[in-house]
Amino acid sequence: MSLKRFKYLLLFICLLSAFFSFGQEQQKITVKYSGSTSSSPDIKDGALIFLRDKSKQVHFIHKGADLFCDKAIYYEDQDFIEAFSNVEMKQGDSINMVAKYLEYSGKSQLAIARGDVVLTEPQSVLKTDTLYFDRIKQQAYYNTKGTVERDTSGTITSQIGRYYMNASKYQFIQDVVLVNPDYTLNTERLDFFTENGFAYLFGPSTIVGETSKIYSERGFYDTNNNIGHFQRNAKIDYDNRTIEGDSLYFDRTKRFASATNNITVTDTLNKSIVKGHYAEVWRAKDSMYITKRALAITVQERDSVYIHADTLMVTGKPENRITRAFYNAKLYKSDMAGKADSIHVNHKEGLTQLINLSKFSSGDAFAIKRKPVLWNIGNQMTGDTIHLISNPKTEQLDSLKVFENAFLINRDTISEDGYNQIKGLRLIGLFENNELYNVDIIKNAETIRYLRNDDGELIGIQKSKSGSINVQIIDKAIDEVRFINQIDGNIFPESEFPKNARKLRGFDWRGDEQLLSVDDLFKDDPPLDLPVIKGLDDYVPPEAFIDDNVTERIEEAGKDTPEKENKAARNLPKKTEVKPLKSTIKKADSTKTKPLNQIIKKEGQ
Repeated sequence: MSLKRFKYLLLFICLLSAFFSFGQEQQKITVKYSGSTSSSPDIKDGALIFLRDKSKQVHFIHKGADLFCDKAIYYEDQDFIEAFSNVEMKQGDSINMVAKYLEYSGKSQLAIARGDVVLTEPQSVLKTDTLYFDRIKQQAYYNTKGTVERDTSGTITSQIGRYYMNASKYQFIQDVVLVNPDYTLNTERLDFFTENGFAYLFGPSTIVGETSKIYSERGFYDTNNNIGHFQRNAKIDYDNRTIEGDSLYFDRTKRFASATNNITVTDTLNKSIVKGHYAEVWRAKDSMYITKRALAITVQERDSVYIHADTLMVTGKPENRITRAFYNAKLYKSDMAGKADSIHVNHKEGLTQLINLSKFSSGDAFAIKRKPVLWNIGNQMTGDTIHLISNPKTEQLDSLKVFENAFLINRDTISEDGYNQIKGLRLIGLFENNELYNVDIIKNAETIRYLRNDDGELIGIQKSKSGSINVQIIDKAIDEVRFINQIDGNIFPESEFPKNARKLRGFDWRGDEQLLSVDDLFKDDPPLDLPVIKGLDDYVPPEAFIDDNVTERIEEAGKDTPEKENKAARNLPKKTEVKPLKSTIKKADSTKTKPLNQIIKKEGQ
């Protein structure tokens, strides 16, 4: 082929391509079927009227869409159609829309449907009074309240909604309600994907079921599998228990929840609060696991009890609840404090056990530190295991028992290095008004006691051994000691009693470890290393349905008939201002515990 012929061929191909492109761009609405066609002087702009017959409806086609109706008015110069009665518009095999009335511009490809509008796609059915459909952007929009039905997820209603067909996504705004047989969801904005049932929540949102209620201001919920993630003031309420945290995970089917960072679990029935930075809650088993600066608070009218440990476990029904604290466990109330490797509380029986695990039973310094210790009004008690018994109804301490290697130390009120000491195999103490007043040391009892007269002058130092010892305590000091089956004993002047003999074997004064406030529970904790929770991105208001691109198409549709009303521009939705979502974000203190009265006030108790 010569170069000249090749140039002509190339020019022909370009002209042919331009012709077909122009033809496609200018493709008008085509009448495929009409029972009758007429014109009428009553219709302005020389429009044509199409009516159905007994066999078929009027049928139009335009760029892959089919339009059916009983009556139509077609404005050919603007390529604009009005369809009346039993209107149906189909796009491919997936989109079907029915209505009583429809307007459609072949130039802008915008459709407006009114009257019992129903849009059906493979996963859902949308119902509303007025629906705007942009065929180029493949979006449908309503602002007159709509309802979307989906078999597996339930029914969703909202004042404003948009359907993104290419993404199979609905965006619901204002007064959004999702009703499912198992729960009801309320939110300000919901982004919902029909193919997988994923729902993204923005603004104050609640999910209320028969036995639980979830609140958050950002959240994700898998409606197919009933699994959710929630942030921003998130909390879950169920069975008189409230779980709060920076991030919550919830599995409705398994009845399981977990929480991360700044967690508070409030049990109104048992008057208890548990705090920490990671928690797991199993509703079916009525159990809870919490770690990372874990703290349990038993709220009492006169004096609440605080227990802190590396890990806490709360198990059992409300009437049989048990709290287990392990790894460096500590106990604090205003008149008593304690430390142990583990603390076990049976709330029904009022029994608190301070336990030392066997693996720490050697004589090294670390094991001694782990040995249970209890302080009460100036008295220090240690032993292999300590039991505290209280009255669950009156919340008063009743008694204590120290098993194996019991040791009671009370610092002398005057001398700097003097300590009243009693030791034996076991110890049983009795309380009155939460103060220790009677102590029995059983088997192999020994004592060192600083004796003083009424003026506080030291009379001597008593050292004795006996089978058992009974001690009476008045005004926080040892008042009387009775020796049972005494083996030997003597009172020595201070100058004749060697200093190296003034401490019984196993003496371990741990006053510097005593907890004097709630904050002391955390003073030797390692630094917190909390995960960063990203959560959902911040709320971004949706773009206007009639944006600049659509406006250009509408203006272009009216250029060929400047002397006439641009029908493509009529009855379009007004731009509505979407207000920012409300939020009440609160920053929690991740290192300190708030005063109890603040916690109680916060929980509305």
